[in-house]
Amino acid sequence: MAFDRSGTGARVLVASNRGPVSYTLGDDGPPGSGGPDTATLTARRGGGGLVSGLSAIGPDAGAVWVCAALGEGDREAVRRAAGGHLDPADTGGQRVRMLDIAPEVFTAAYNDIANSVLWFVHHLLYQTPLDPVFDDRFRARWAAYENYNAAFADALAQEAADGATVLVQDYHLALVPGLLRDLRPDLRIGHFSHTPWAPPDYFRLLPDDIAAQLLRGILGGDRAAFLTRRWADAFADCCAAVLGAEVERGEEPEGRAAVGTGPGAVIAGPGVRFEGRTTRLGVHGLGADADFLRQRSRRPDVDERLAALREQIGPGRKTIVRVDRTELSKNIVRGLLAYRRLLERQPEWRGRVVHLAFAYPSRQDLAVYREYTDEVRRVAEEINATFGTADWQPVALHVKDDFARSLAAYRLADVALVNPIRDGMNLVAKEVPVVSEKGCALVLSREAGAFAELGADALVVNPYDVEATARALHEALLMPDAERAGRSGRLAAAATALPPRDWFLAQLRALGG
Repeated sequence: MAFDRSGTGARVLVASNRGPVSYTLGDDGPPGSGGPDTATLTARRGGGGLVSGLSAIGPDAGAVWVCAALGEGDREAVRRAAGGHLDPADTGGQRVRMLDIAPEVFTAAYNDIANSVLWFVHHLLYQTPLDPVFDDRFRARWAAYENYNAAFADALAQEAADGATVLVQDYHLALVPGLLRDLRPDLRIGHFSHTPWAPPDYFRLLPDDIAAQLLRGILGGDRAAFLTRRWADAFADCCAAVLGAEVERGEEPEGRAAVGTGPGAVIAGPGVRFEGRTTRLGVHGLGADADFLRQRSRRPDVDERLAALREQIGPGRKTIVRVDRTELSKNIVRGLLAYRRLLERQPEWRGRVVHLAFAYPSRQDLAVYREYTDEVRRVAEEINATFGTADWQPVALHVKDDFARSLAAYRLADVALVNPIRDGMNLVAKEVPVVSEKGCALVLSREAGAFAELGADALVVNPYDVEATARALHEALLMPDAERAGRSGRLAAAATALPPRDWFLAQLRALGG
């Protein structure tokens, strides 16, 4: 395949499964209904670190975002766009190329491999007596994952100017750096992992050739970056164990780590040397956007939901707040069991505390996630049936996604419960202290990536230990106001050390972009 090397392509490129805009189709003439495809398309722009980062580098950078069409609305938008290049009016002025990957390929790559295999491996979620089973069906789905990654690599190669900088995001696109290196050796390529990275013994649940292929894919980049040093070290350990790669340990030479990496960014070590080239390792602990959160949390819609929550809670009661997707790794059920144990062990809290549990359904197209969401509901209902009274409901469970209501709960929080089995970072742990009006105590799993930055001022728990988590909740509820406010202030400062815009720019500068 020939690529435009005239220098007219993009100087900075981002690749991610989800893009900065999504489309929904109206009911006024869907494709296939006969006649021209005239259904109304409505664009909805998203936010986050990549959006603010691309905005921060300015229009003169000529940046392009490459993403996948996630649904029929997106696919129709691509069909109507020239070469998949979306209308800048829909994207906030950003240049976006959306890929219309065949639905069956996308589903196999995204649901069957990325979310049902790679996510499970990195979050240590398998029940190994039964799963995983890597058979011929897995191999067919893995071929789809290869094709999905190849589509991204081809698009990036086509869009990139000579010597451009490419930032590839997350486990969905682990093969892209290596594939892109083969197509365009002139590019500066980085990969960022938003999940944990599994230790070698668990990573090697994967078939040997697949494990090696994933590592080789990321090592095709000039730089591999992670949310914490722990995950970077685990990746390096896997490279050594699976590939026999040479891991250059220790800190970088004095001054090197500070060059262009910004606050909160740390170089984990010089890198991994394999087959004659070195991939540098970096750490960028994504922080909360304090300005956005504080401004957004004071809008009228949040005030309205705050009043409704206060009425639901009742006067004079303390609150334990959690806000999560019903993602298996979030450990919501054990959090509820710990709260139930608190009410059993410390009956003085009955009638005096309410657990605001926001559990927003996630990945409901997968049966195991539907079953988990049902279990969350069952346990919450059981706690209310066992302990509730005419004027007190111990658990206020909300399952309909509502960002304004989440921010209202943040403002109310006396205690924030963040107890994941394993998490790349967990931004909720960082957001609640920023927004909480009175300051909050944070009960935090040691397996959350945020533990590396917040552990000193949190009450740290083993996510599997329900009894210890119940004790931590009791301690958090009893924490004196002055101590809670002091801890919360320090948590907020640590949580906002590398806000999304700086986090993105740190990656770009570290690659020399």
